[in-house]
Amino acid sequence: MASERAELKKRNAEQAARIAMQREQIDRLITENRLLQRKVQFLLKRMFGSKSEQVDPRQLELLLRGLDTPEDGDDEDPPPRPPRPGRKRRDRKPRVPENLPTQDVVIDDPQEVRRDPNAYRCIGEEVTRELDVVPAQYFVRQIIRRKFTSRVDPQRAPIMAPLPPRLVEGGYASAGLLTDIVLKKYVDHLPLYRQEQILRTRHGIDLSRKTMSDWVRVVADWLQPIYQHIREDLRASGYLQVDETPVRYCQREGGGSGKGYLWVYHRPGGDVLYEWYTSRAARCLEGMLGEFRGTVQCDGYSAYASYAKQRPQIELAACWAHVRRRVHEALDEAPALAGWLLNQIAHLYRTERAVRTEGPASRQAVRAAHSAMTTRRLEKVLRLKLPQHRPTSAMGSAIHYALSLWPQLLRFLEDGRLEIDNNLIENAIRPTAVGKKNYLFFGHPDAGQRSAILYTLLESCKRHGINPQLYLHDVLRRLPSMTNQQTRQLTPANWLASKRADQAA
Repeated sequence: MASERAELKKRNAEQAARIAMQREQIDRLITENRLLQRKVQFLLKRMFGSKSEQVDPRQLELLLRGLDTPEDGDDEDPPPRPPRPGRKRRDRKPRVPENLPTQDVVIDDPQEVRRDPNAYRCIGEEVTRELDVVPAQYFVRQIIRRKFTSRVDPQRAPIMAPLPPRLVEGGYASAGLLTDIVLKKYVDHLPLYRQEQILRTRHGIDLSRKTMSDWVRVVADWLQPIYQHIREDLRASGYLQVDETPVRYCQREGGGSGKGYLWVYHRPGGDVLYEWYTSRAARCLEGMLGEFRGTVQCDGYSAYASYAKQRPQIELAACWAHVRRRVHEALDEAPALAGWLLNQIAHLYRTERAVRTEGPASRQAVRAAHSAMTTRRLEKVLRLKLPQHRPTSAMGSAIHYALSLWPQLLRFLEDGRLEIDNNLIENAIRPTAVGKKNYLFFGHPDAGQRSAILYTLLESCKRHGINPQLYLHDVLRRLPSMTNQQTRQLTPANWLASKRADQAA
């Protein structure tokens, strides 16, 4: 009897242990399911929802209620808002430039006036303006050189004036045609196969994409010296923003396609430079940063930290926009904490808006007076809340990301030249994103660097407010007769300065 009770007790204990284990497993699965549901909701929001990360202030007020924050001193008071500068009303630009050519079309007088002109007198006129367009017109330019022979020595070979230097020796591509092809592909994002179709169907010109691809390569080779001058100028700036974006390419070894990367370097207020590599490794930074000394602002990708670790001449600065983005992604999971963090980060950006047009010294002083206190408050709360969130959760991941980069996030407080985020470099990536959506991939690994050169010149034009058509056409006309040392005057910044000097003279 005792043995039966012992056996029953043993079975009950085993059953209780199984139930406890099953309950623990159920709890774990429920937690994982909840996390997966949040991830699915986040992905759906990113794909189909609004891209805005703004939070309504009234919603923030509700979210912030009940959030326990440290209460150990005046450091916890909300930071005073810097005075917001009055917005100057910008003069509205005319919709149609005044320098456009005008064509007058005079409508005949009314029939009553024509029947009896002496019975009426003209008291004015009514002018109606409309914007019209003439489609692009292709034409053939014939370069005629007269031949001469000697009357004294008829046996001598005929002579004629030399042919001006050309971009494509022996070809029929002019600087204007090459400019049009390059702009359509890299500014208007029109792939070469579509240009081929347009030329054939609308203009009756049979120009293959293979020929146009060869011409694009020729243009990139001619622009290479200017590209190198831009690289040298950026290296000497002492402050760069860096990011990378993937682009697929064909004809990889073994067939198929591979993933390459355009590495983008930018100096706020200056030029932008693209470099192409078939890898995302830290060694890809050597080409641009090998001789660089100063501050590099980037995201949290480990290649930057790995590269800078071996080079004390480089300091890294992080991006607050990436921190804000991760916190916003955790808004549904931890609304009170996420709302409070977003509100504090908003304080930082309000300060930045107030000093955006100020010089580096003034920006640094205002940041020390206002933003430094906000960052101390943020760090205190982040370290307090870190143990309360699972590392795999959205909020835990956001907190860990911010704290792992904290010294780099504070770098903008120490240097007034630095921006608070990396948004400007992400803006430079957008044209490549639109382009690769249309042409899908680079046709060959070597084509990546040619595209990098062309993107560099054209996007730098955009940064300086230069019409890329005027710039590229002028540069391509002048390049064949210039030396590499003379090409420095053709960088977008120097080209624009020269044009302004000519206009002022």
